[in-house]
Amino acid sequence: MKQYLIIGNGAAGTTAAEAIRQTDEEGKIVLLTKEELPFYSRMRLPEYVAGRISENDLIIRKPDWYKERAIDLRLGATVSRVDFQVKQAFTDTNEAIPYDSLLLACGSNSFIPPVEGSGKENVFSLRSVADAGKLADLPADMERVVVIGGGLLGLEAGAALLARAKKVTVVEFFDRLLPRQLDAQGANLLQGVMETMGFGFRLGQATEEITGEGAVAGVRLKSGELLEADAVVFAAGVRSDLGLVRDAAIETDRGIVVDDRMETSLPGVFAAGDVAQYDGINFCIWPEAVEQGRVAGINMAGGEARYTTIAPSNRLKVAGIAVASAGEIDADNKFLSDTSIQGDVYRKIVTNDQGRTIGCIMIGDLKEFNSIVKAIKGE
Repeated sequence: MKQYLIIGNGAAGTTAAEAIRQTDEEGKIVLLTKEELPFYSRMRLPEYVAGRISENDLIIRKPDWYKERAIDLRLGATVSRVDFQVKQAFTDTNEAIPYDSLLLACGSNSFIPPVEGSGKENVFSLRSVADAGKLADLPADMERVVVIGGGLLGLEAGAALLARAKKVTVVEFFDRLLPRQLDAQGANLLQGVMETMGFGFRLGQATEEITGEGAVAGVRLKSGELLEADAVVFAAGVRSDLGLVRDAAIETDRGIVVDDRMETSLPGVFAAGDVAQYDGINFCIWPEAVEQGRVAGINMAGGEARYTTIAPSNRLKVAGIAVASAGEIDADNKFLSDTSIQGDVYRKIVTNDQGRTIGCIMIGDLKEFNSIVKAIKGE
């Protein structure tokens, strides 16, 4: 009987476990996660911070789901190292777990820029349910929060803290919000709406130092401005967690390099999700993780599946505001585009020289989004 080992219980790891079981009804599947919860939604963590949902509401796959599929889920199991030669993983309690086929789906970690003072007390990130719990428990007298990063996570974290009656200022290095999803016009509209909610923004600004003795007292920008703060939340993106392969004979770049079967340079070892890099790309998005996990699981179990790059397509709720983008957003105005603004509704359709739709941005009204995405894909 073949033994499969999956390290990581996120979208990639859980999808892979399901795909393995659908392909191989008999093999043993061991799924290790350092988390204390089964597979849960990281996208809903801001709702948890805001107090709108409970911890249990985050969970996508309940324990019975694993039992029904004979998946041996082990919570709170941190893998400290993998011996790729003898095909064994070791937990932090020094338990040895053998495998015939291994999937590294260990995800990513919050990126904390090398800012002076980033190790002070009351400096947070928002990547796990444990992180969310800390933000939800901020005492009432810690009112002023600076969020470093104006992407989706930063804005969602900021909105959650506003719901907790905090005063929130977002510092973003780029000159606009959601730089990966929006052009200047769309970002300006979104910024205006969010300012009416109570957000403060410092755009085109870099953080120089987090001030204070032992705990946060403020955030000094490179412009010289000092923002008073009781807490800081870093939302400056993520980096693949390469800790288990740092000294291994496995090809890495920004992530673990994989082929279109999701197999690494070491036969029998696969990678998927935020930790994997295919064709030089790692978007670190949910649909990518799910599809990579599915492909990896099928191939691990002896099936045949190939991965093709998924073009970024984002349908978001940013502080309750509907935002969507797909394909080429043409932030630098290199292509033809049809744009319109009506109140708080923004629509931009991007076409190439042949008149084919290659991208779009929508804010406020997303009714046409799905059909436009199909046009972008050529469906």
